[in-house]
Amino acid sequence: MNLTEQLSITAKENPHKTAYVFQDKETSYMELEESVTKFASRLQELGYKKGDHIALVVGNSPYYVIALYGALRMGAVIIPINPLYTAHEMSYILKNGDVKAVITMDVLLEKFEAIADQVPSVKHYISCESGANISLDESPLSAKLKSFTQLIQEGNLEFDAPQMSDEDTAIILYTSGTTGKPKGAMLSHKNIYSNAKDTADYLTISGEDRVIAALPMFHVFCLTVSLNAPLMNGGTVLIMPKFSPQEVFKIATDHKATIFAGVPTMYNYLLQSAEGNSSAFAGIRLCISGGAAMPVALLGQFEKAFNAIISEGYGLSEASPVTCFNPLDQPRKPGSIGKSIINVENKVVDEFGEEVEAGEVGELAVRGPNVMKGYYKLEEETALALRDGWLHTGDMARMDDEGYFYIVDRKKDMILVGGYNVYPREVEEVLYEHPSIAEAAVIGTPHPETGESVLSFVVTKDPSLNDDILMEFCKMHLAKYKVPSKIEFMDELPKNTTGKILRKNLRNKVEQ
Repeated sequence: MNLTEQLSITAKENPHKTAYVFQDKETSYMELEESVTKFASRLQELGYKKGDHIALVVGNSPYYVIALYGALRMGAVIIPINPLYTAHEMSYILKNGDVKAVITMDVLLEKFEAIADQVPSVKHYISCESGANISLDESPLSAKLKSFTQLIQEGNLEFDAPQMSDEDTAIILYTSGTTGKPKGAMLSHKNIYSNAKDTADYLTISGEDRVIAALPMFHVFCLTVSLNAPLMNGGTVLIMPKFSPQEVFKIATDHKATIFAGVPTMYNYLLQSAEGNSSAFAGIRLCISGGAAMPVALLGQFEKAFNAIISEGYGLSEASPVTCFNPLDQPRKPGSIGKSIINVENKVVDEFGEEVEAGEVGELAVRGPNVMKGYYKLEEETALALRDGWLHTGDMARMDDEGYFYIVDRKKDMILVGGYNVYPREVEEVLYEHPSIAEAAVIGTPHPETGESVLSFVVTKDPSLNDDILMEFCKMHLAKYKVPSKIEFMDELPKNTTGKILRKNLRNKVEQ
């Protein structure tokens, strides 16, 4: 079984059920199924074959859903790319990923025009209309351009899909690693189908659920939790073109949303906009957080303001991505990423790969049907990540006596102060406890005596707050070697498109 086969089954069983809502327009499962089949048939007629690599550079929209499922049905390997990437960043992925076709928005064509000569392997650029009335005839790419809408109109419902095995590669996700070039994690049909199903089962996502897709669809968190998991069971996806607190409140109210998934930064923005909107989440039965550690103080404040429950989980691209979630039928532990989801095993290991005792810190390792095949064209990196059947995540964690896991920090983010380990998250948690702190991030910086020292960046709600007051607050709650040597105040912390705080950018700021 794979995602597109499951879509066909759902469409046959519930043809008139709403699959997704976009800009208040509802689309049924049968309408989605027919568009997917027509798009798949036209890709095949254009000469694309099973195993060909197709880049998907589209924002949250029906285009994304139809293109993803249609290309997968045809047997293509999808490479999602962040539409905000520069032409240079896209060029690397297109070349390294051996891409033969690009599906993108008409407003992004200029980026591809700039790099077309560098990627001669791309046969077609399939353009999705943005409503900006862009003339494709004048584009230097016009000879290779195809209209997405026209392809679907010309498609054939009598399409015969190629035979696909569970182990065939379905998606290659280029991870945004903090060092070096991005690596392409190869996910099989089994990987993405099993993780969508196991996540849906663990979080009891059903056909009655209406899930807000506010996270970017090119990111695997949204792909699995907000898109594939609800479609797996006949639920409805409420597609947001981009995140906005007021739009979230409006969609939640107007379309009777039951589930919201986001990263901690989104919850912070929603909390800052809570006044007058606290009832908007009255119908939300579950809030899901992932992508980065949720500060415990933020979790408590949000739940109190909205009378909602947040289930924090954990995942990574190489695991399709979900490995843990706080269970819904057992006590939830704030600060914990929860327990292993169905069919997935997690353990904490030392540098030799041996499991450590409960309570001890080590590297989190994962095993299950969701774990990637490997990195595309990178055998050495694959061998380092996949050892003895376990994916080594690079995240430092501990497990308590009841099987709940806690992420301590990224292995590479750990700060070594005079021989003592300092985990940035521990310091950040203390900073978030101060009532005047809106955002906080901690990095290590070289120090002539201790090797490294702790440097904090904060965004404050109170302009009168200064570093002396905050430093005293830290000294009350942290051992001396964990106290920041310096605190910098910023108007906003740098973030990626999913809202994750970019420590790399903060390090670069310090080095300049």
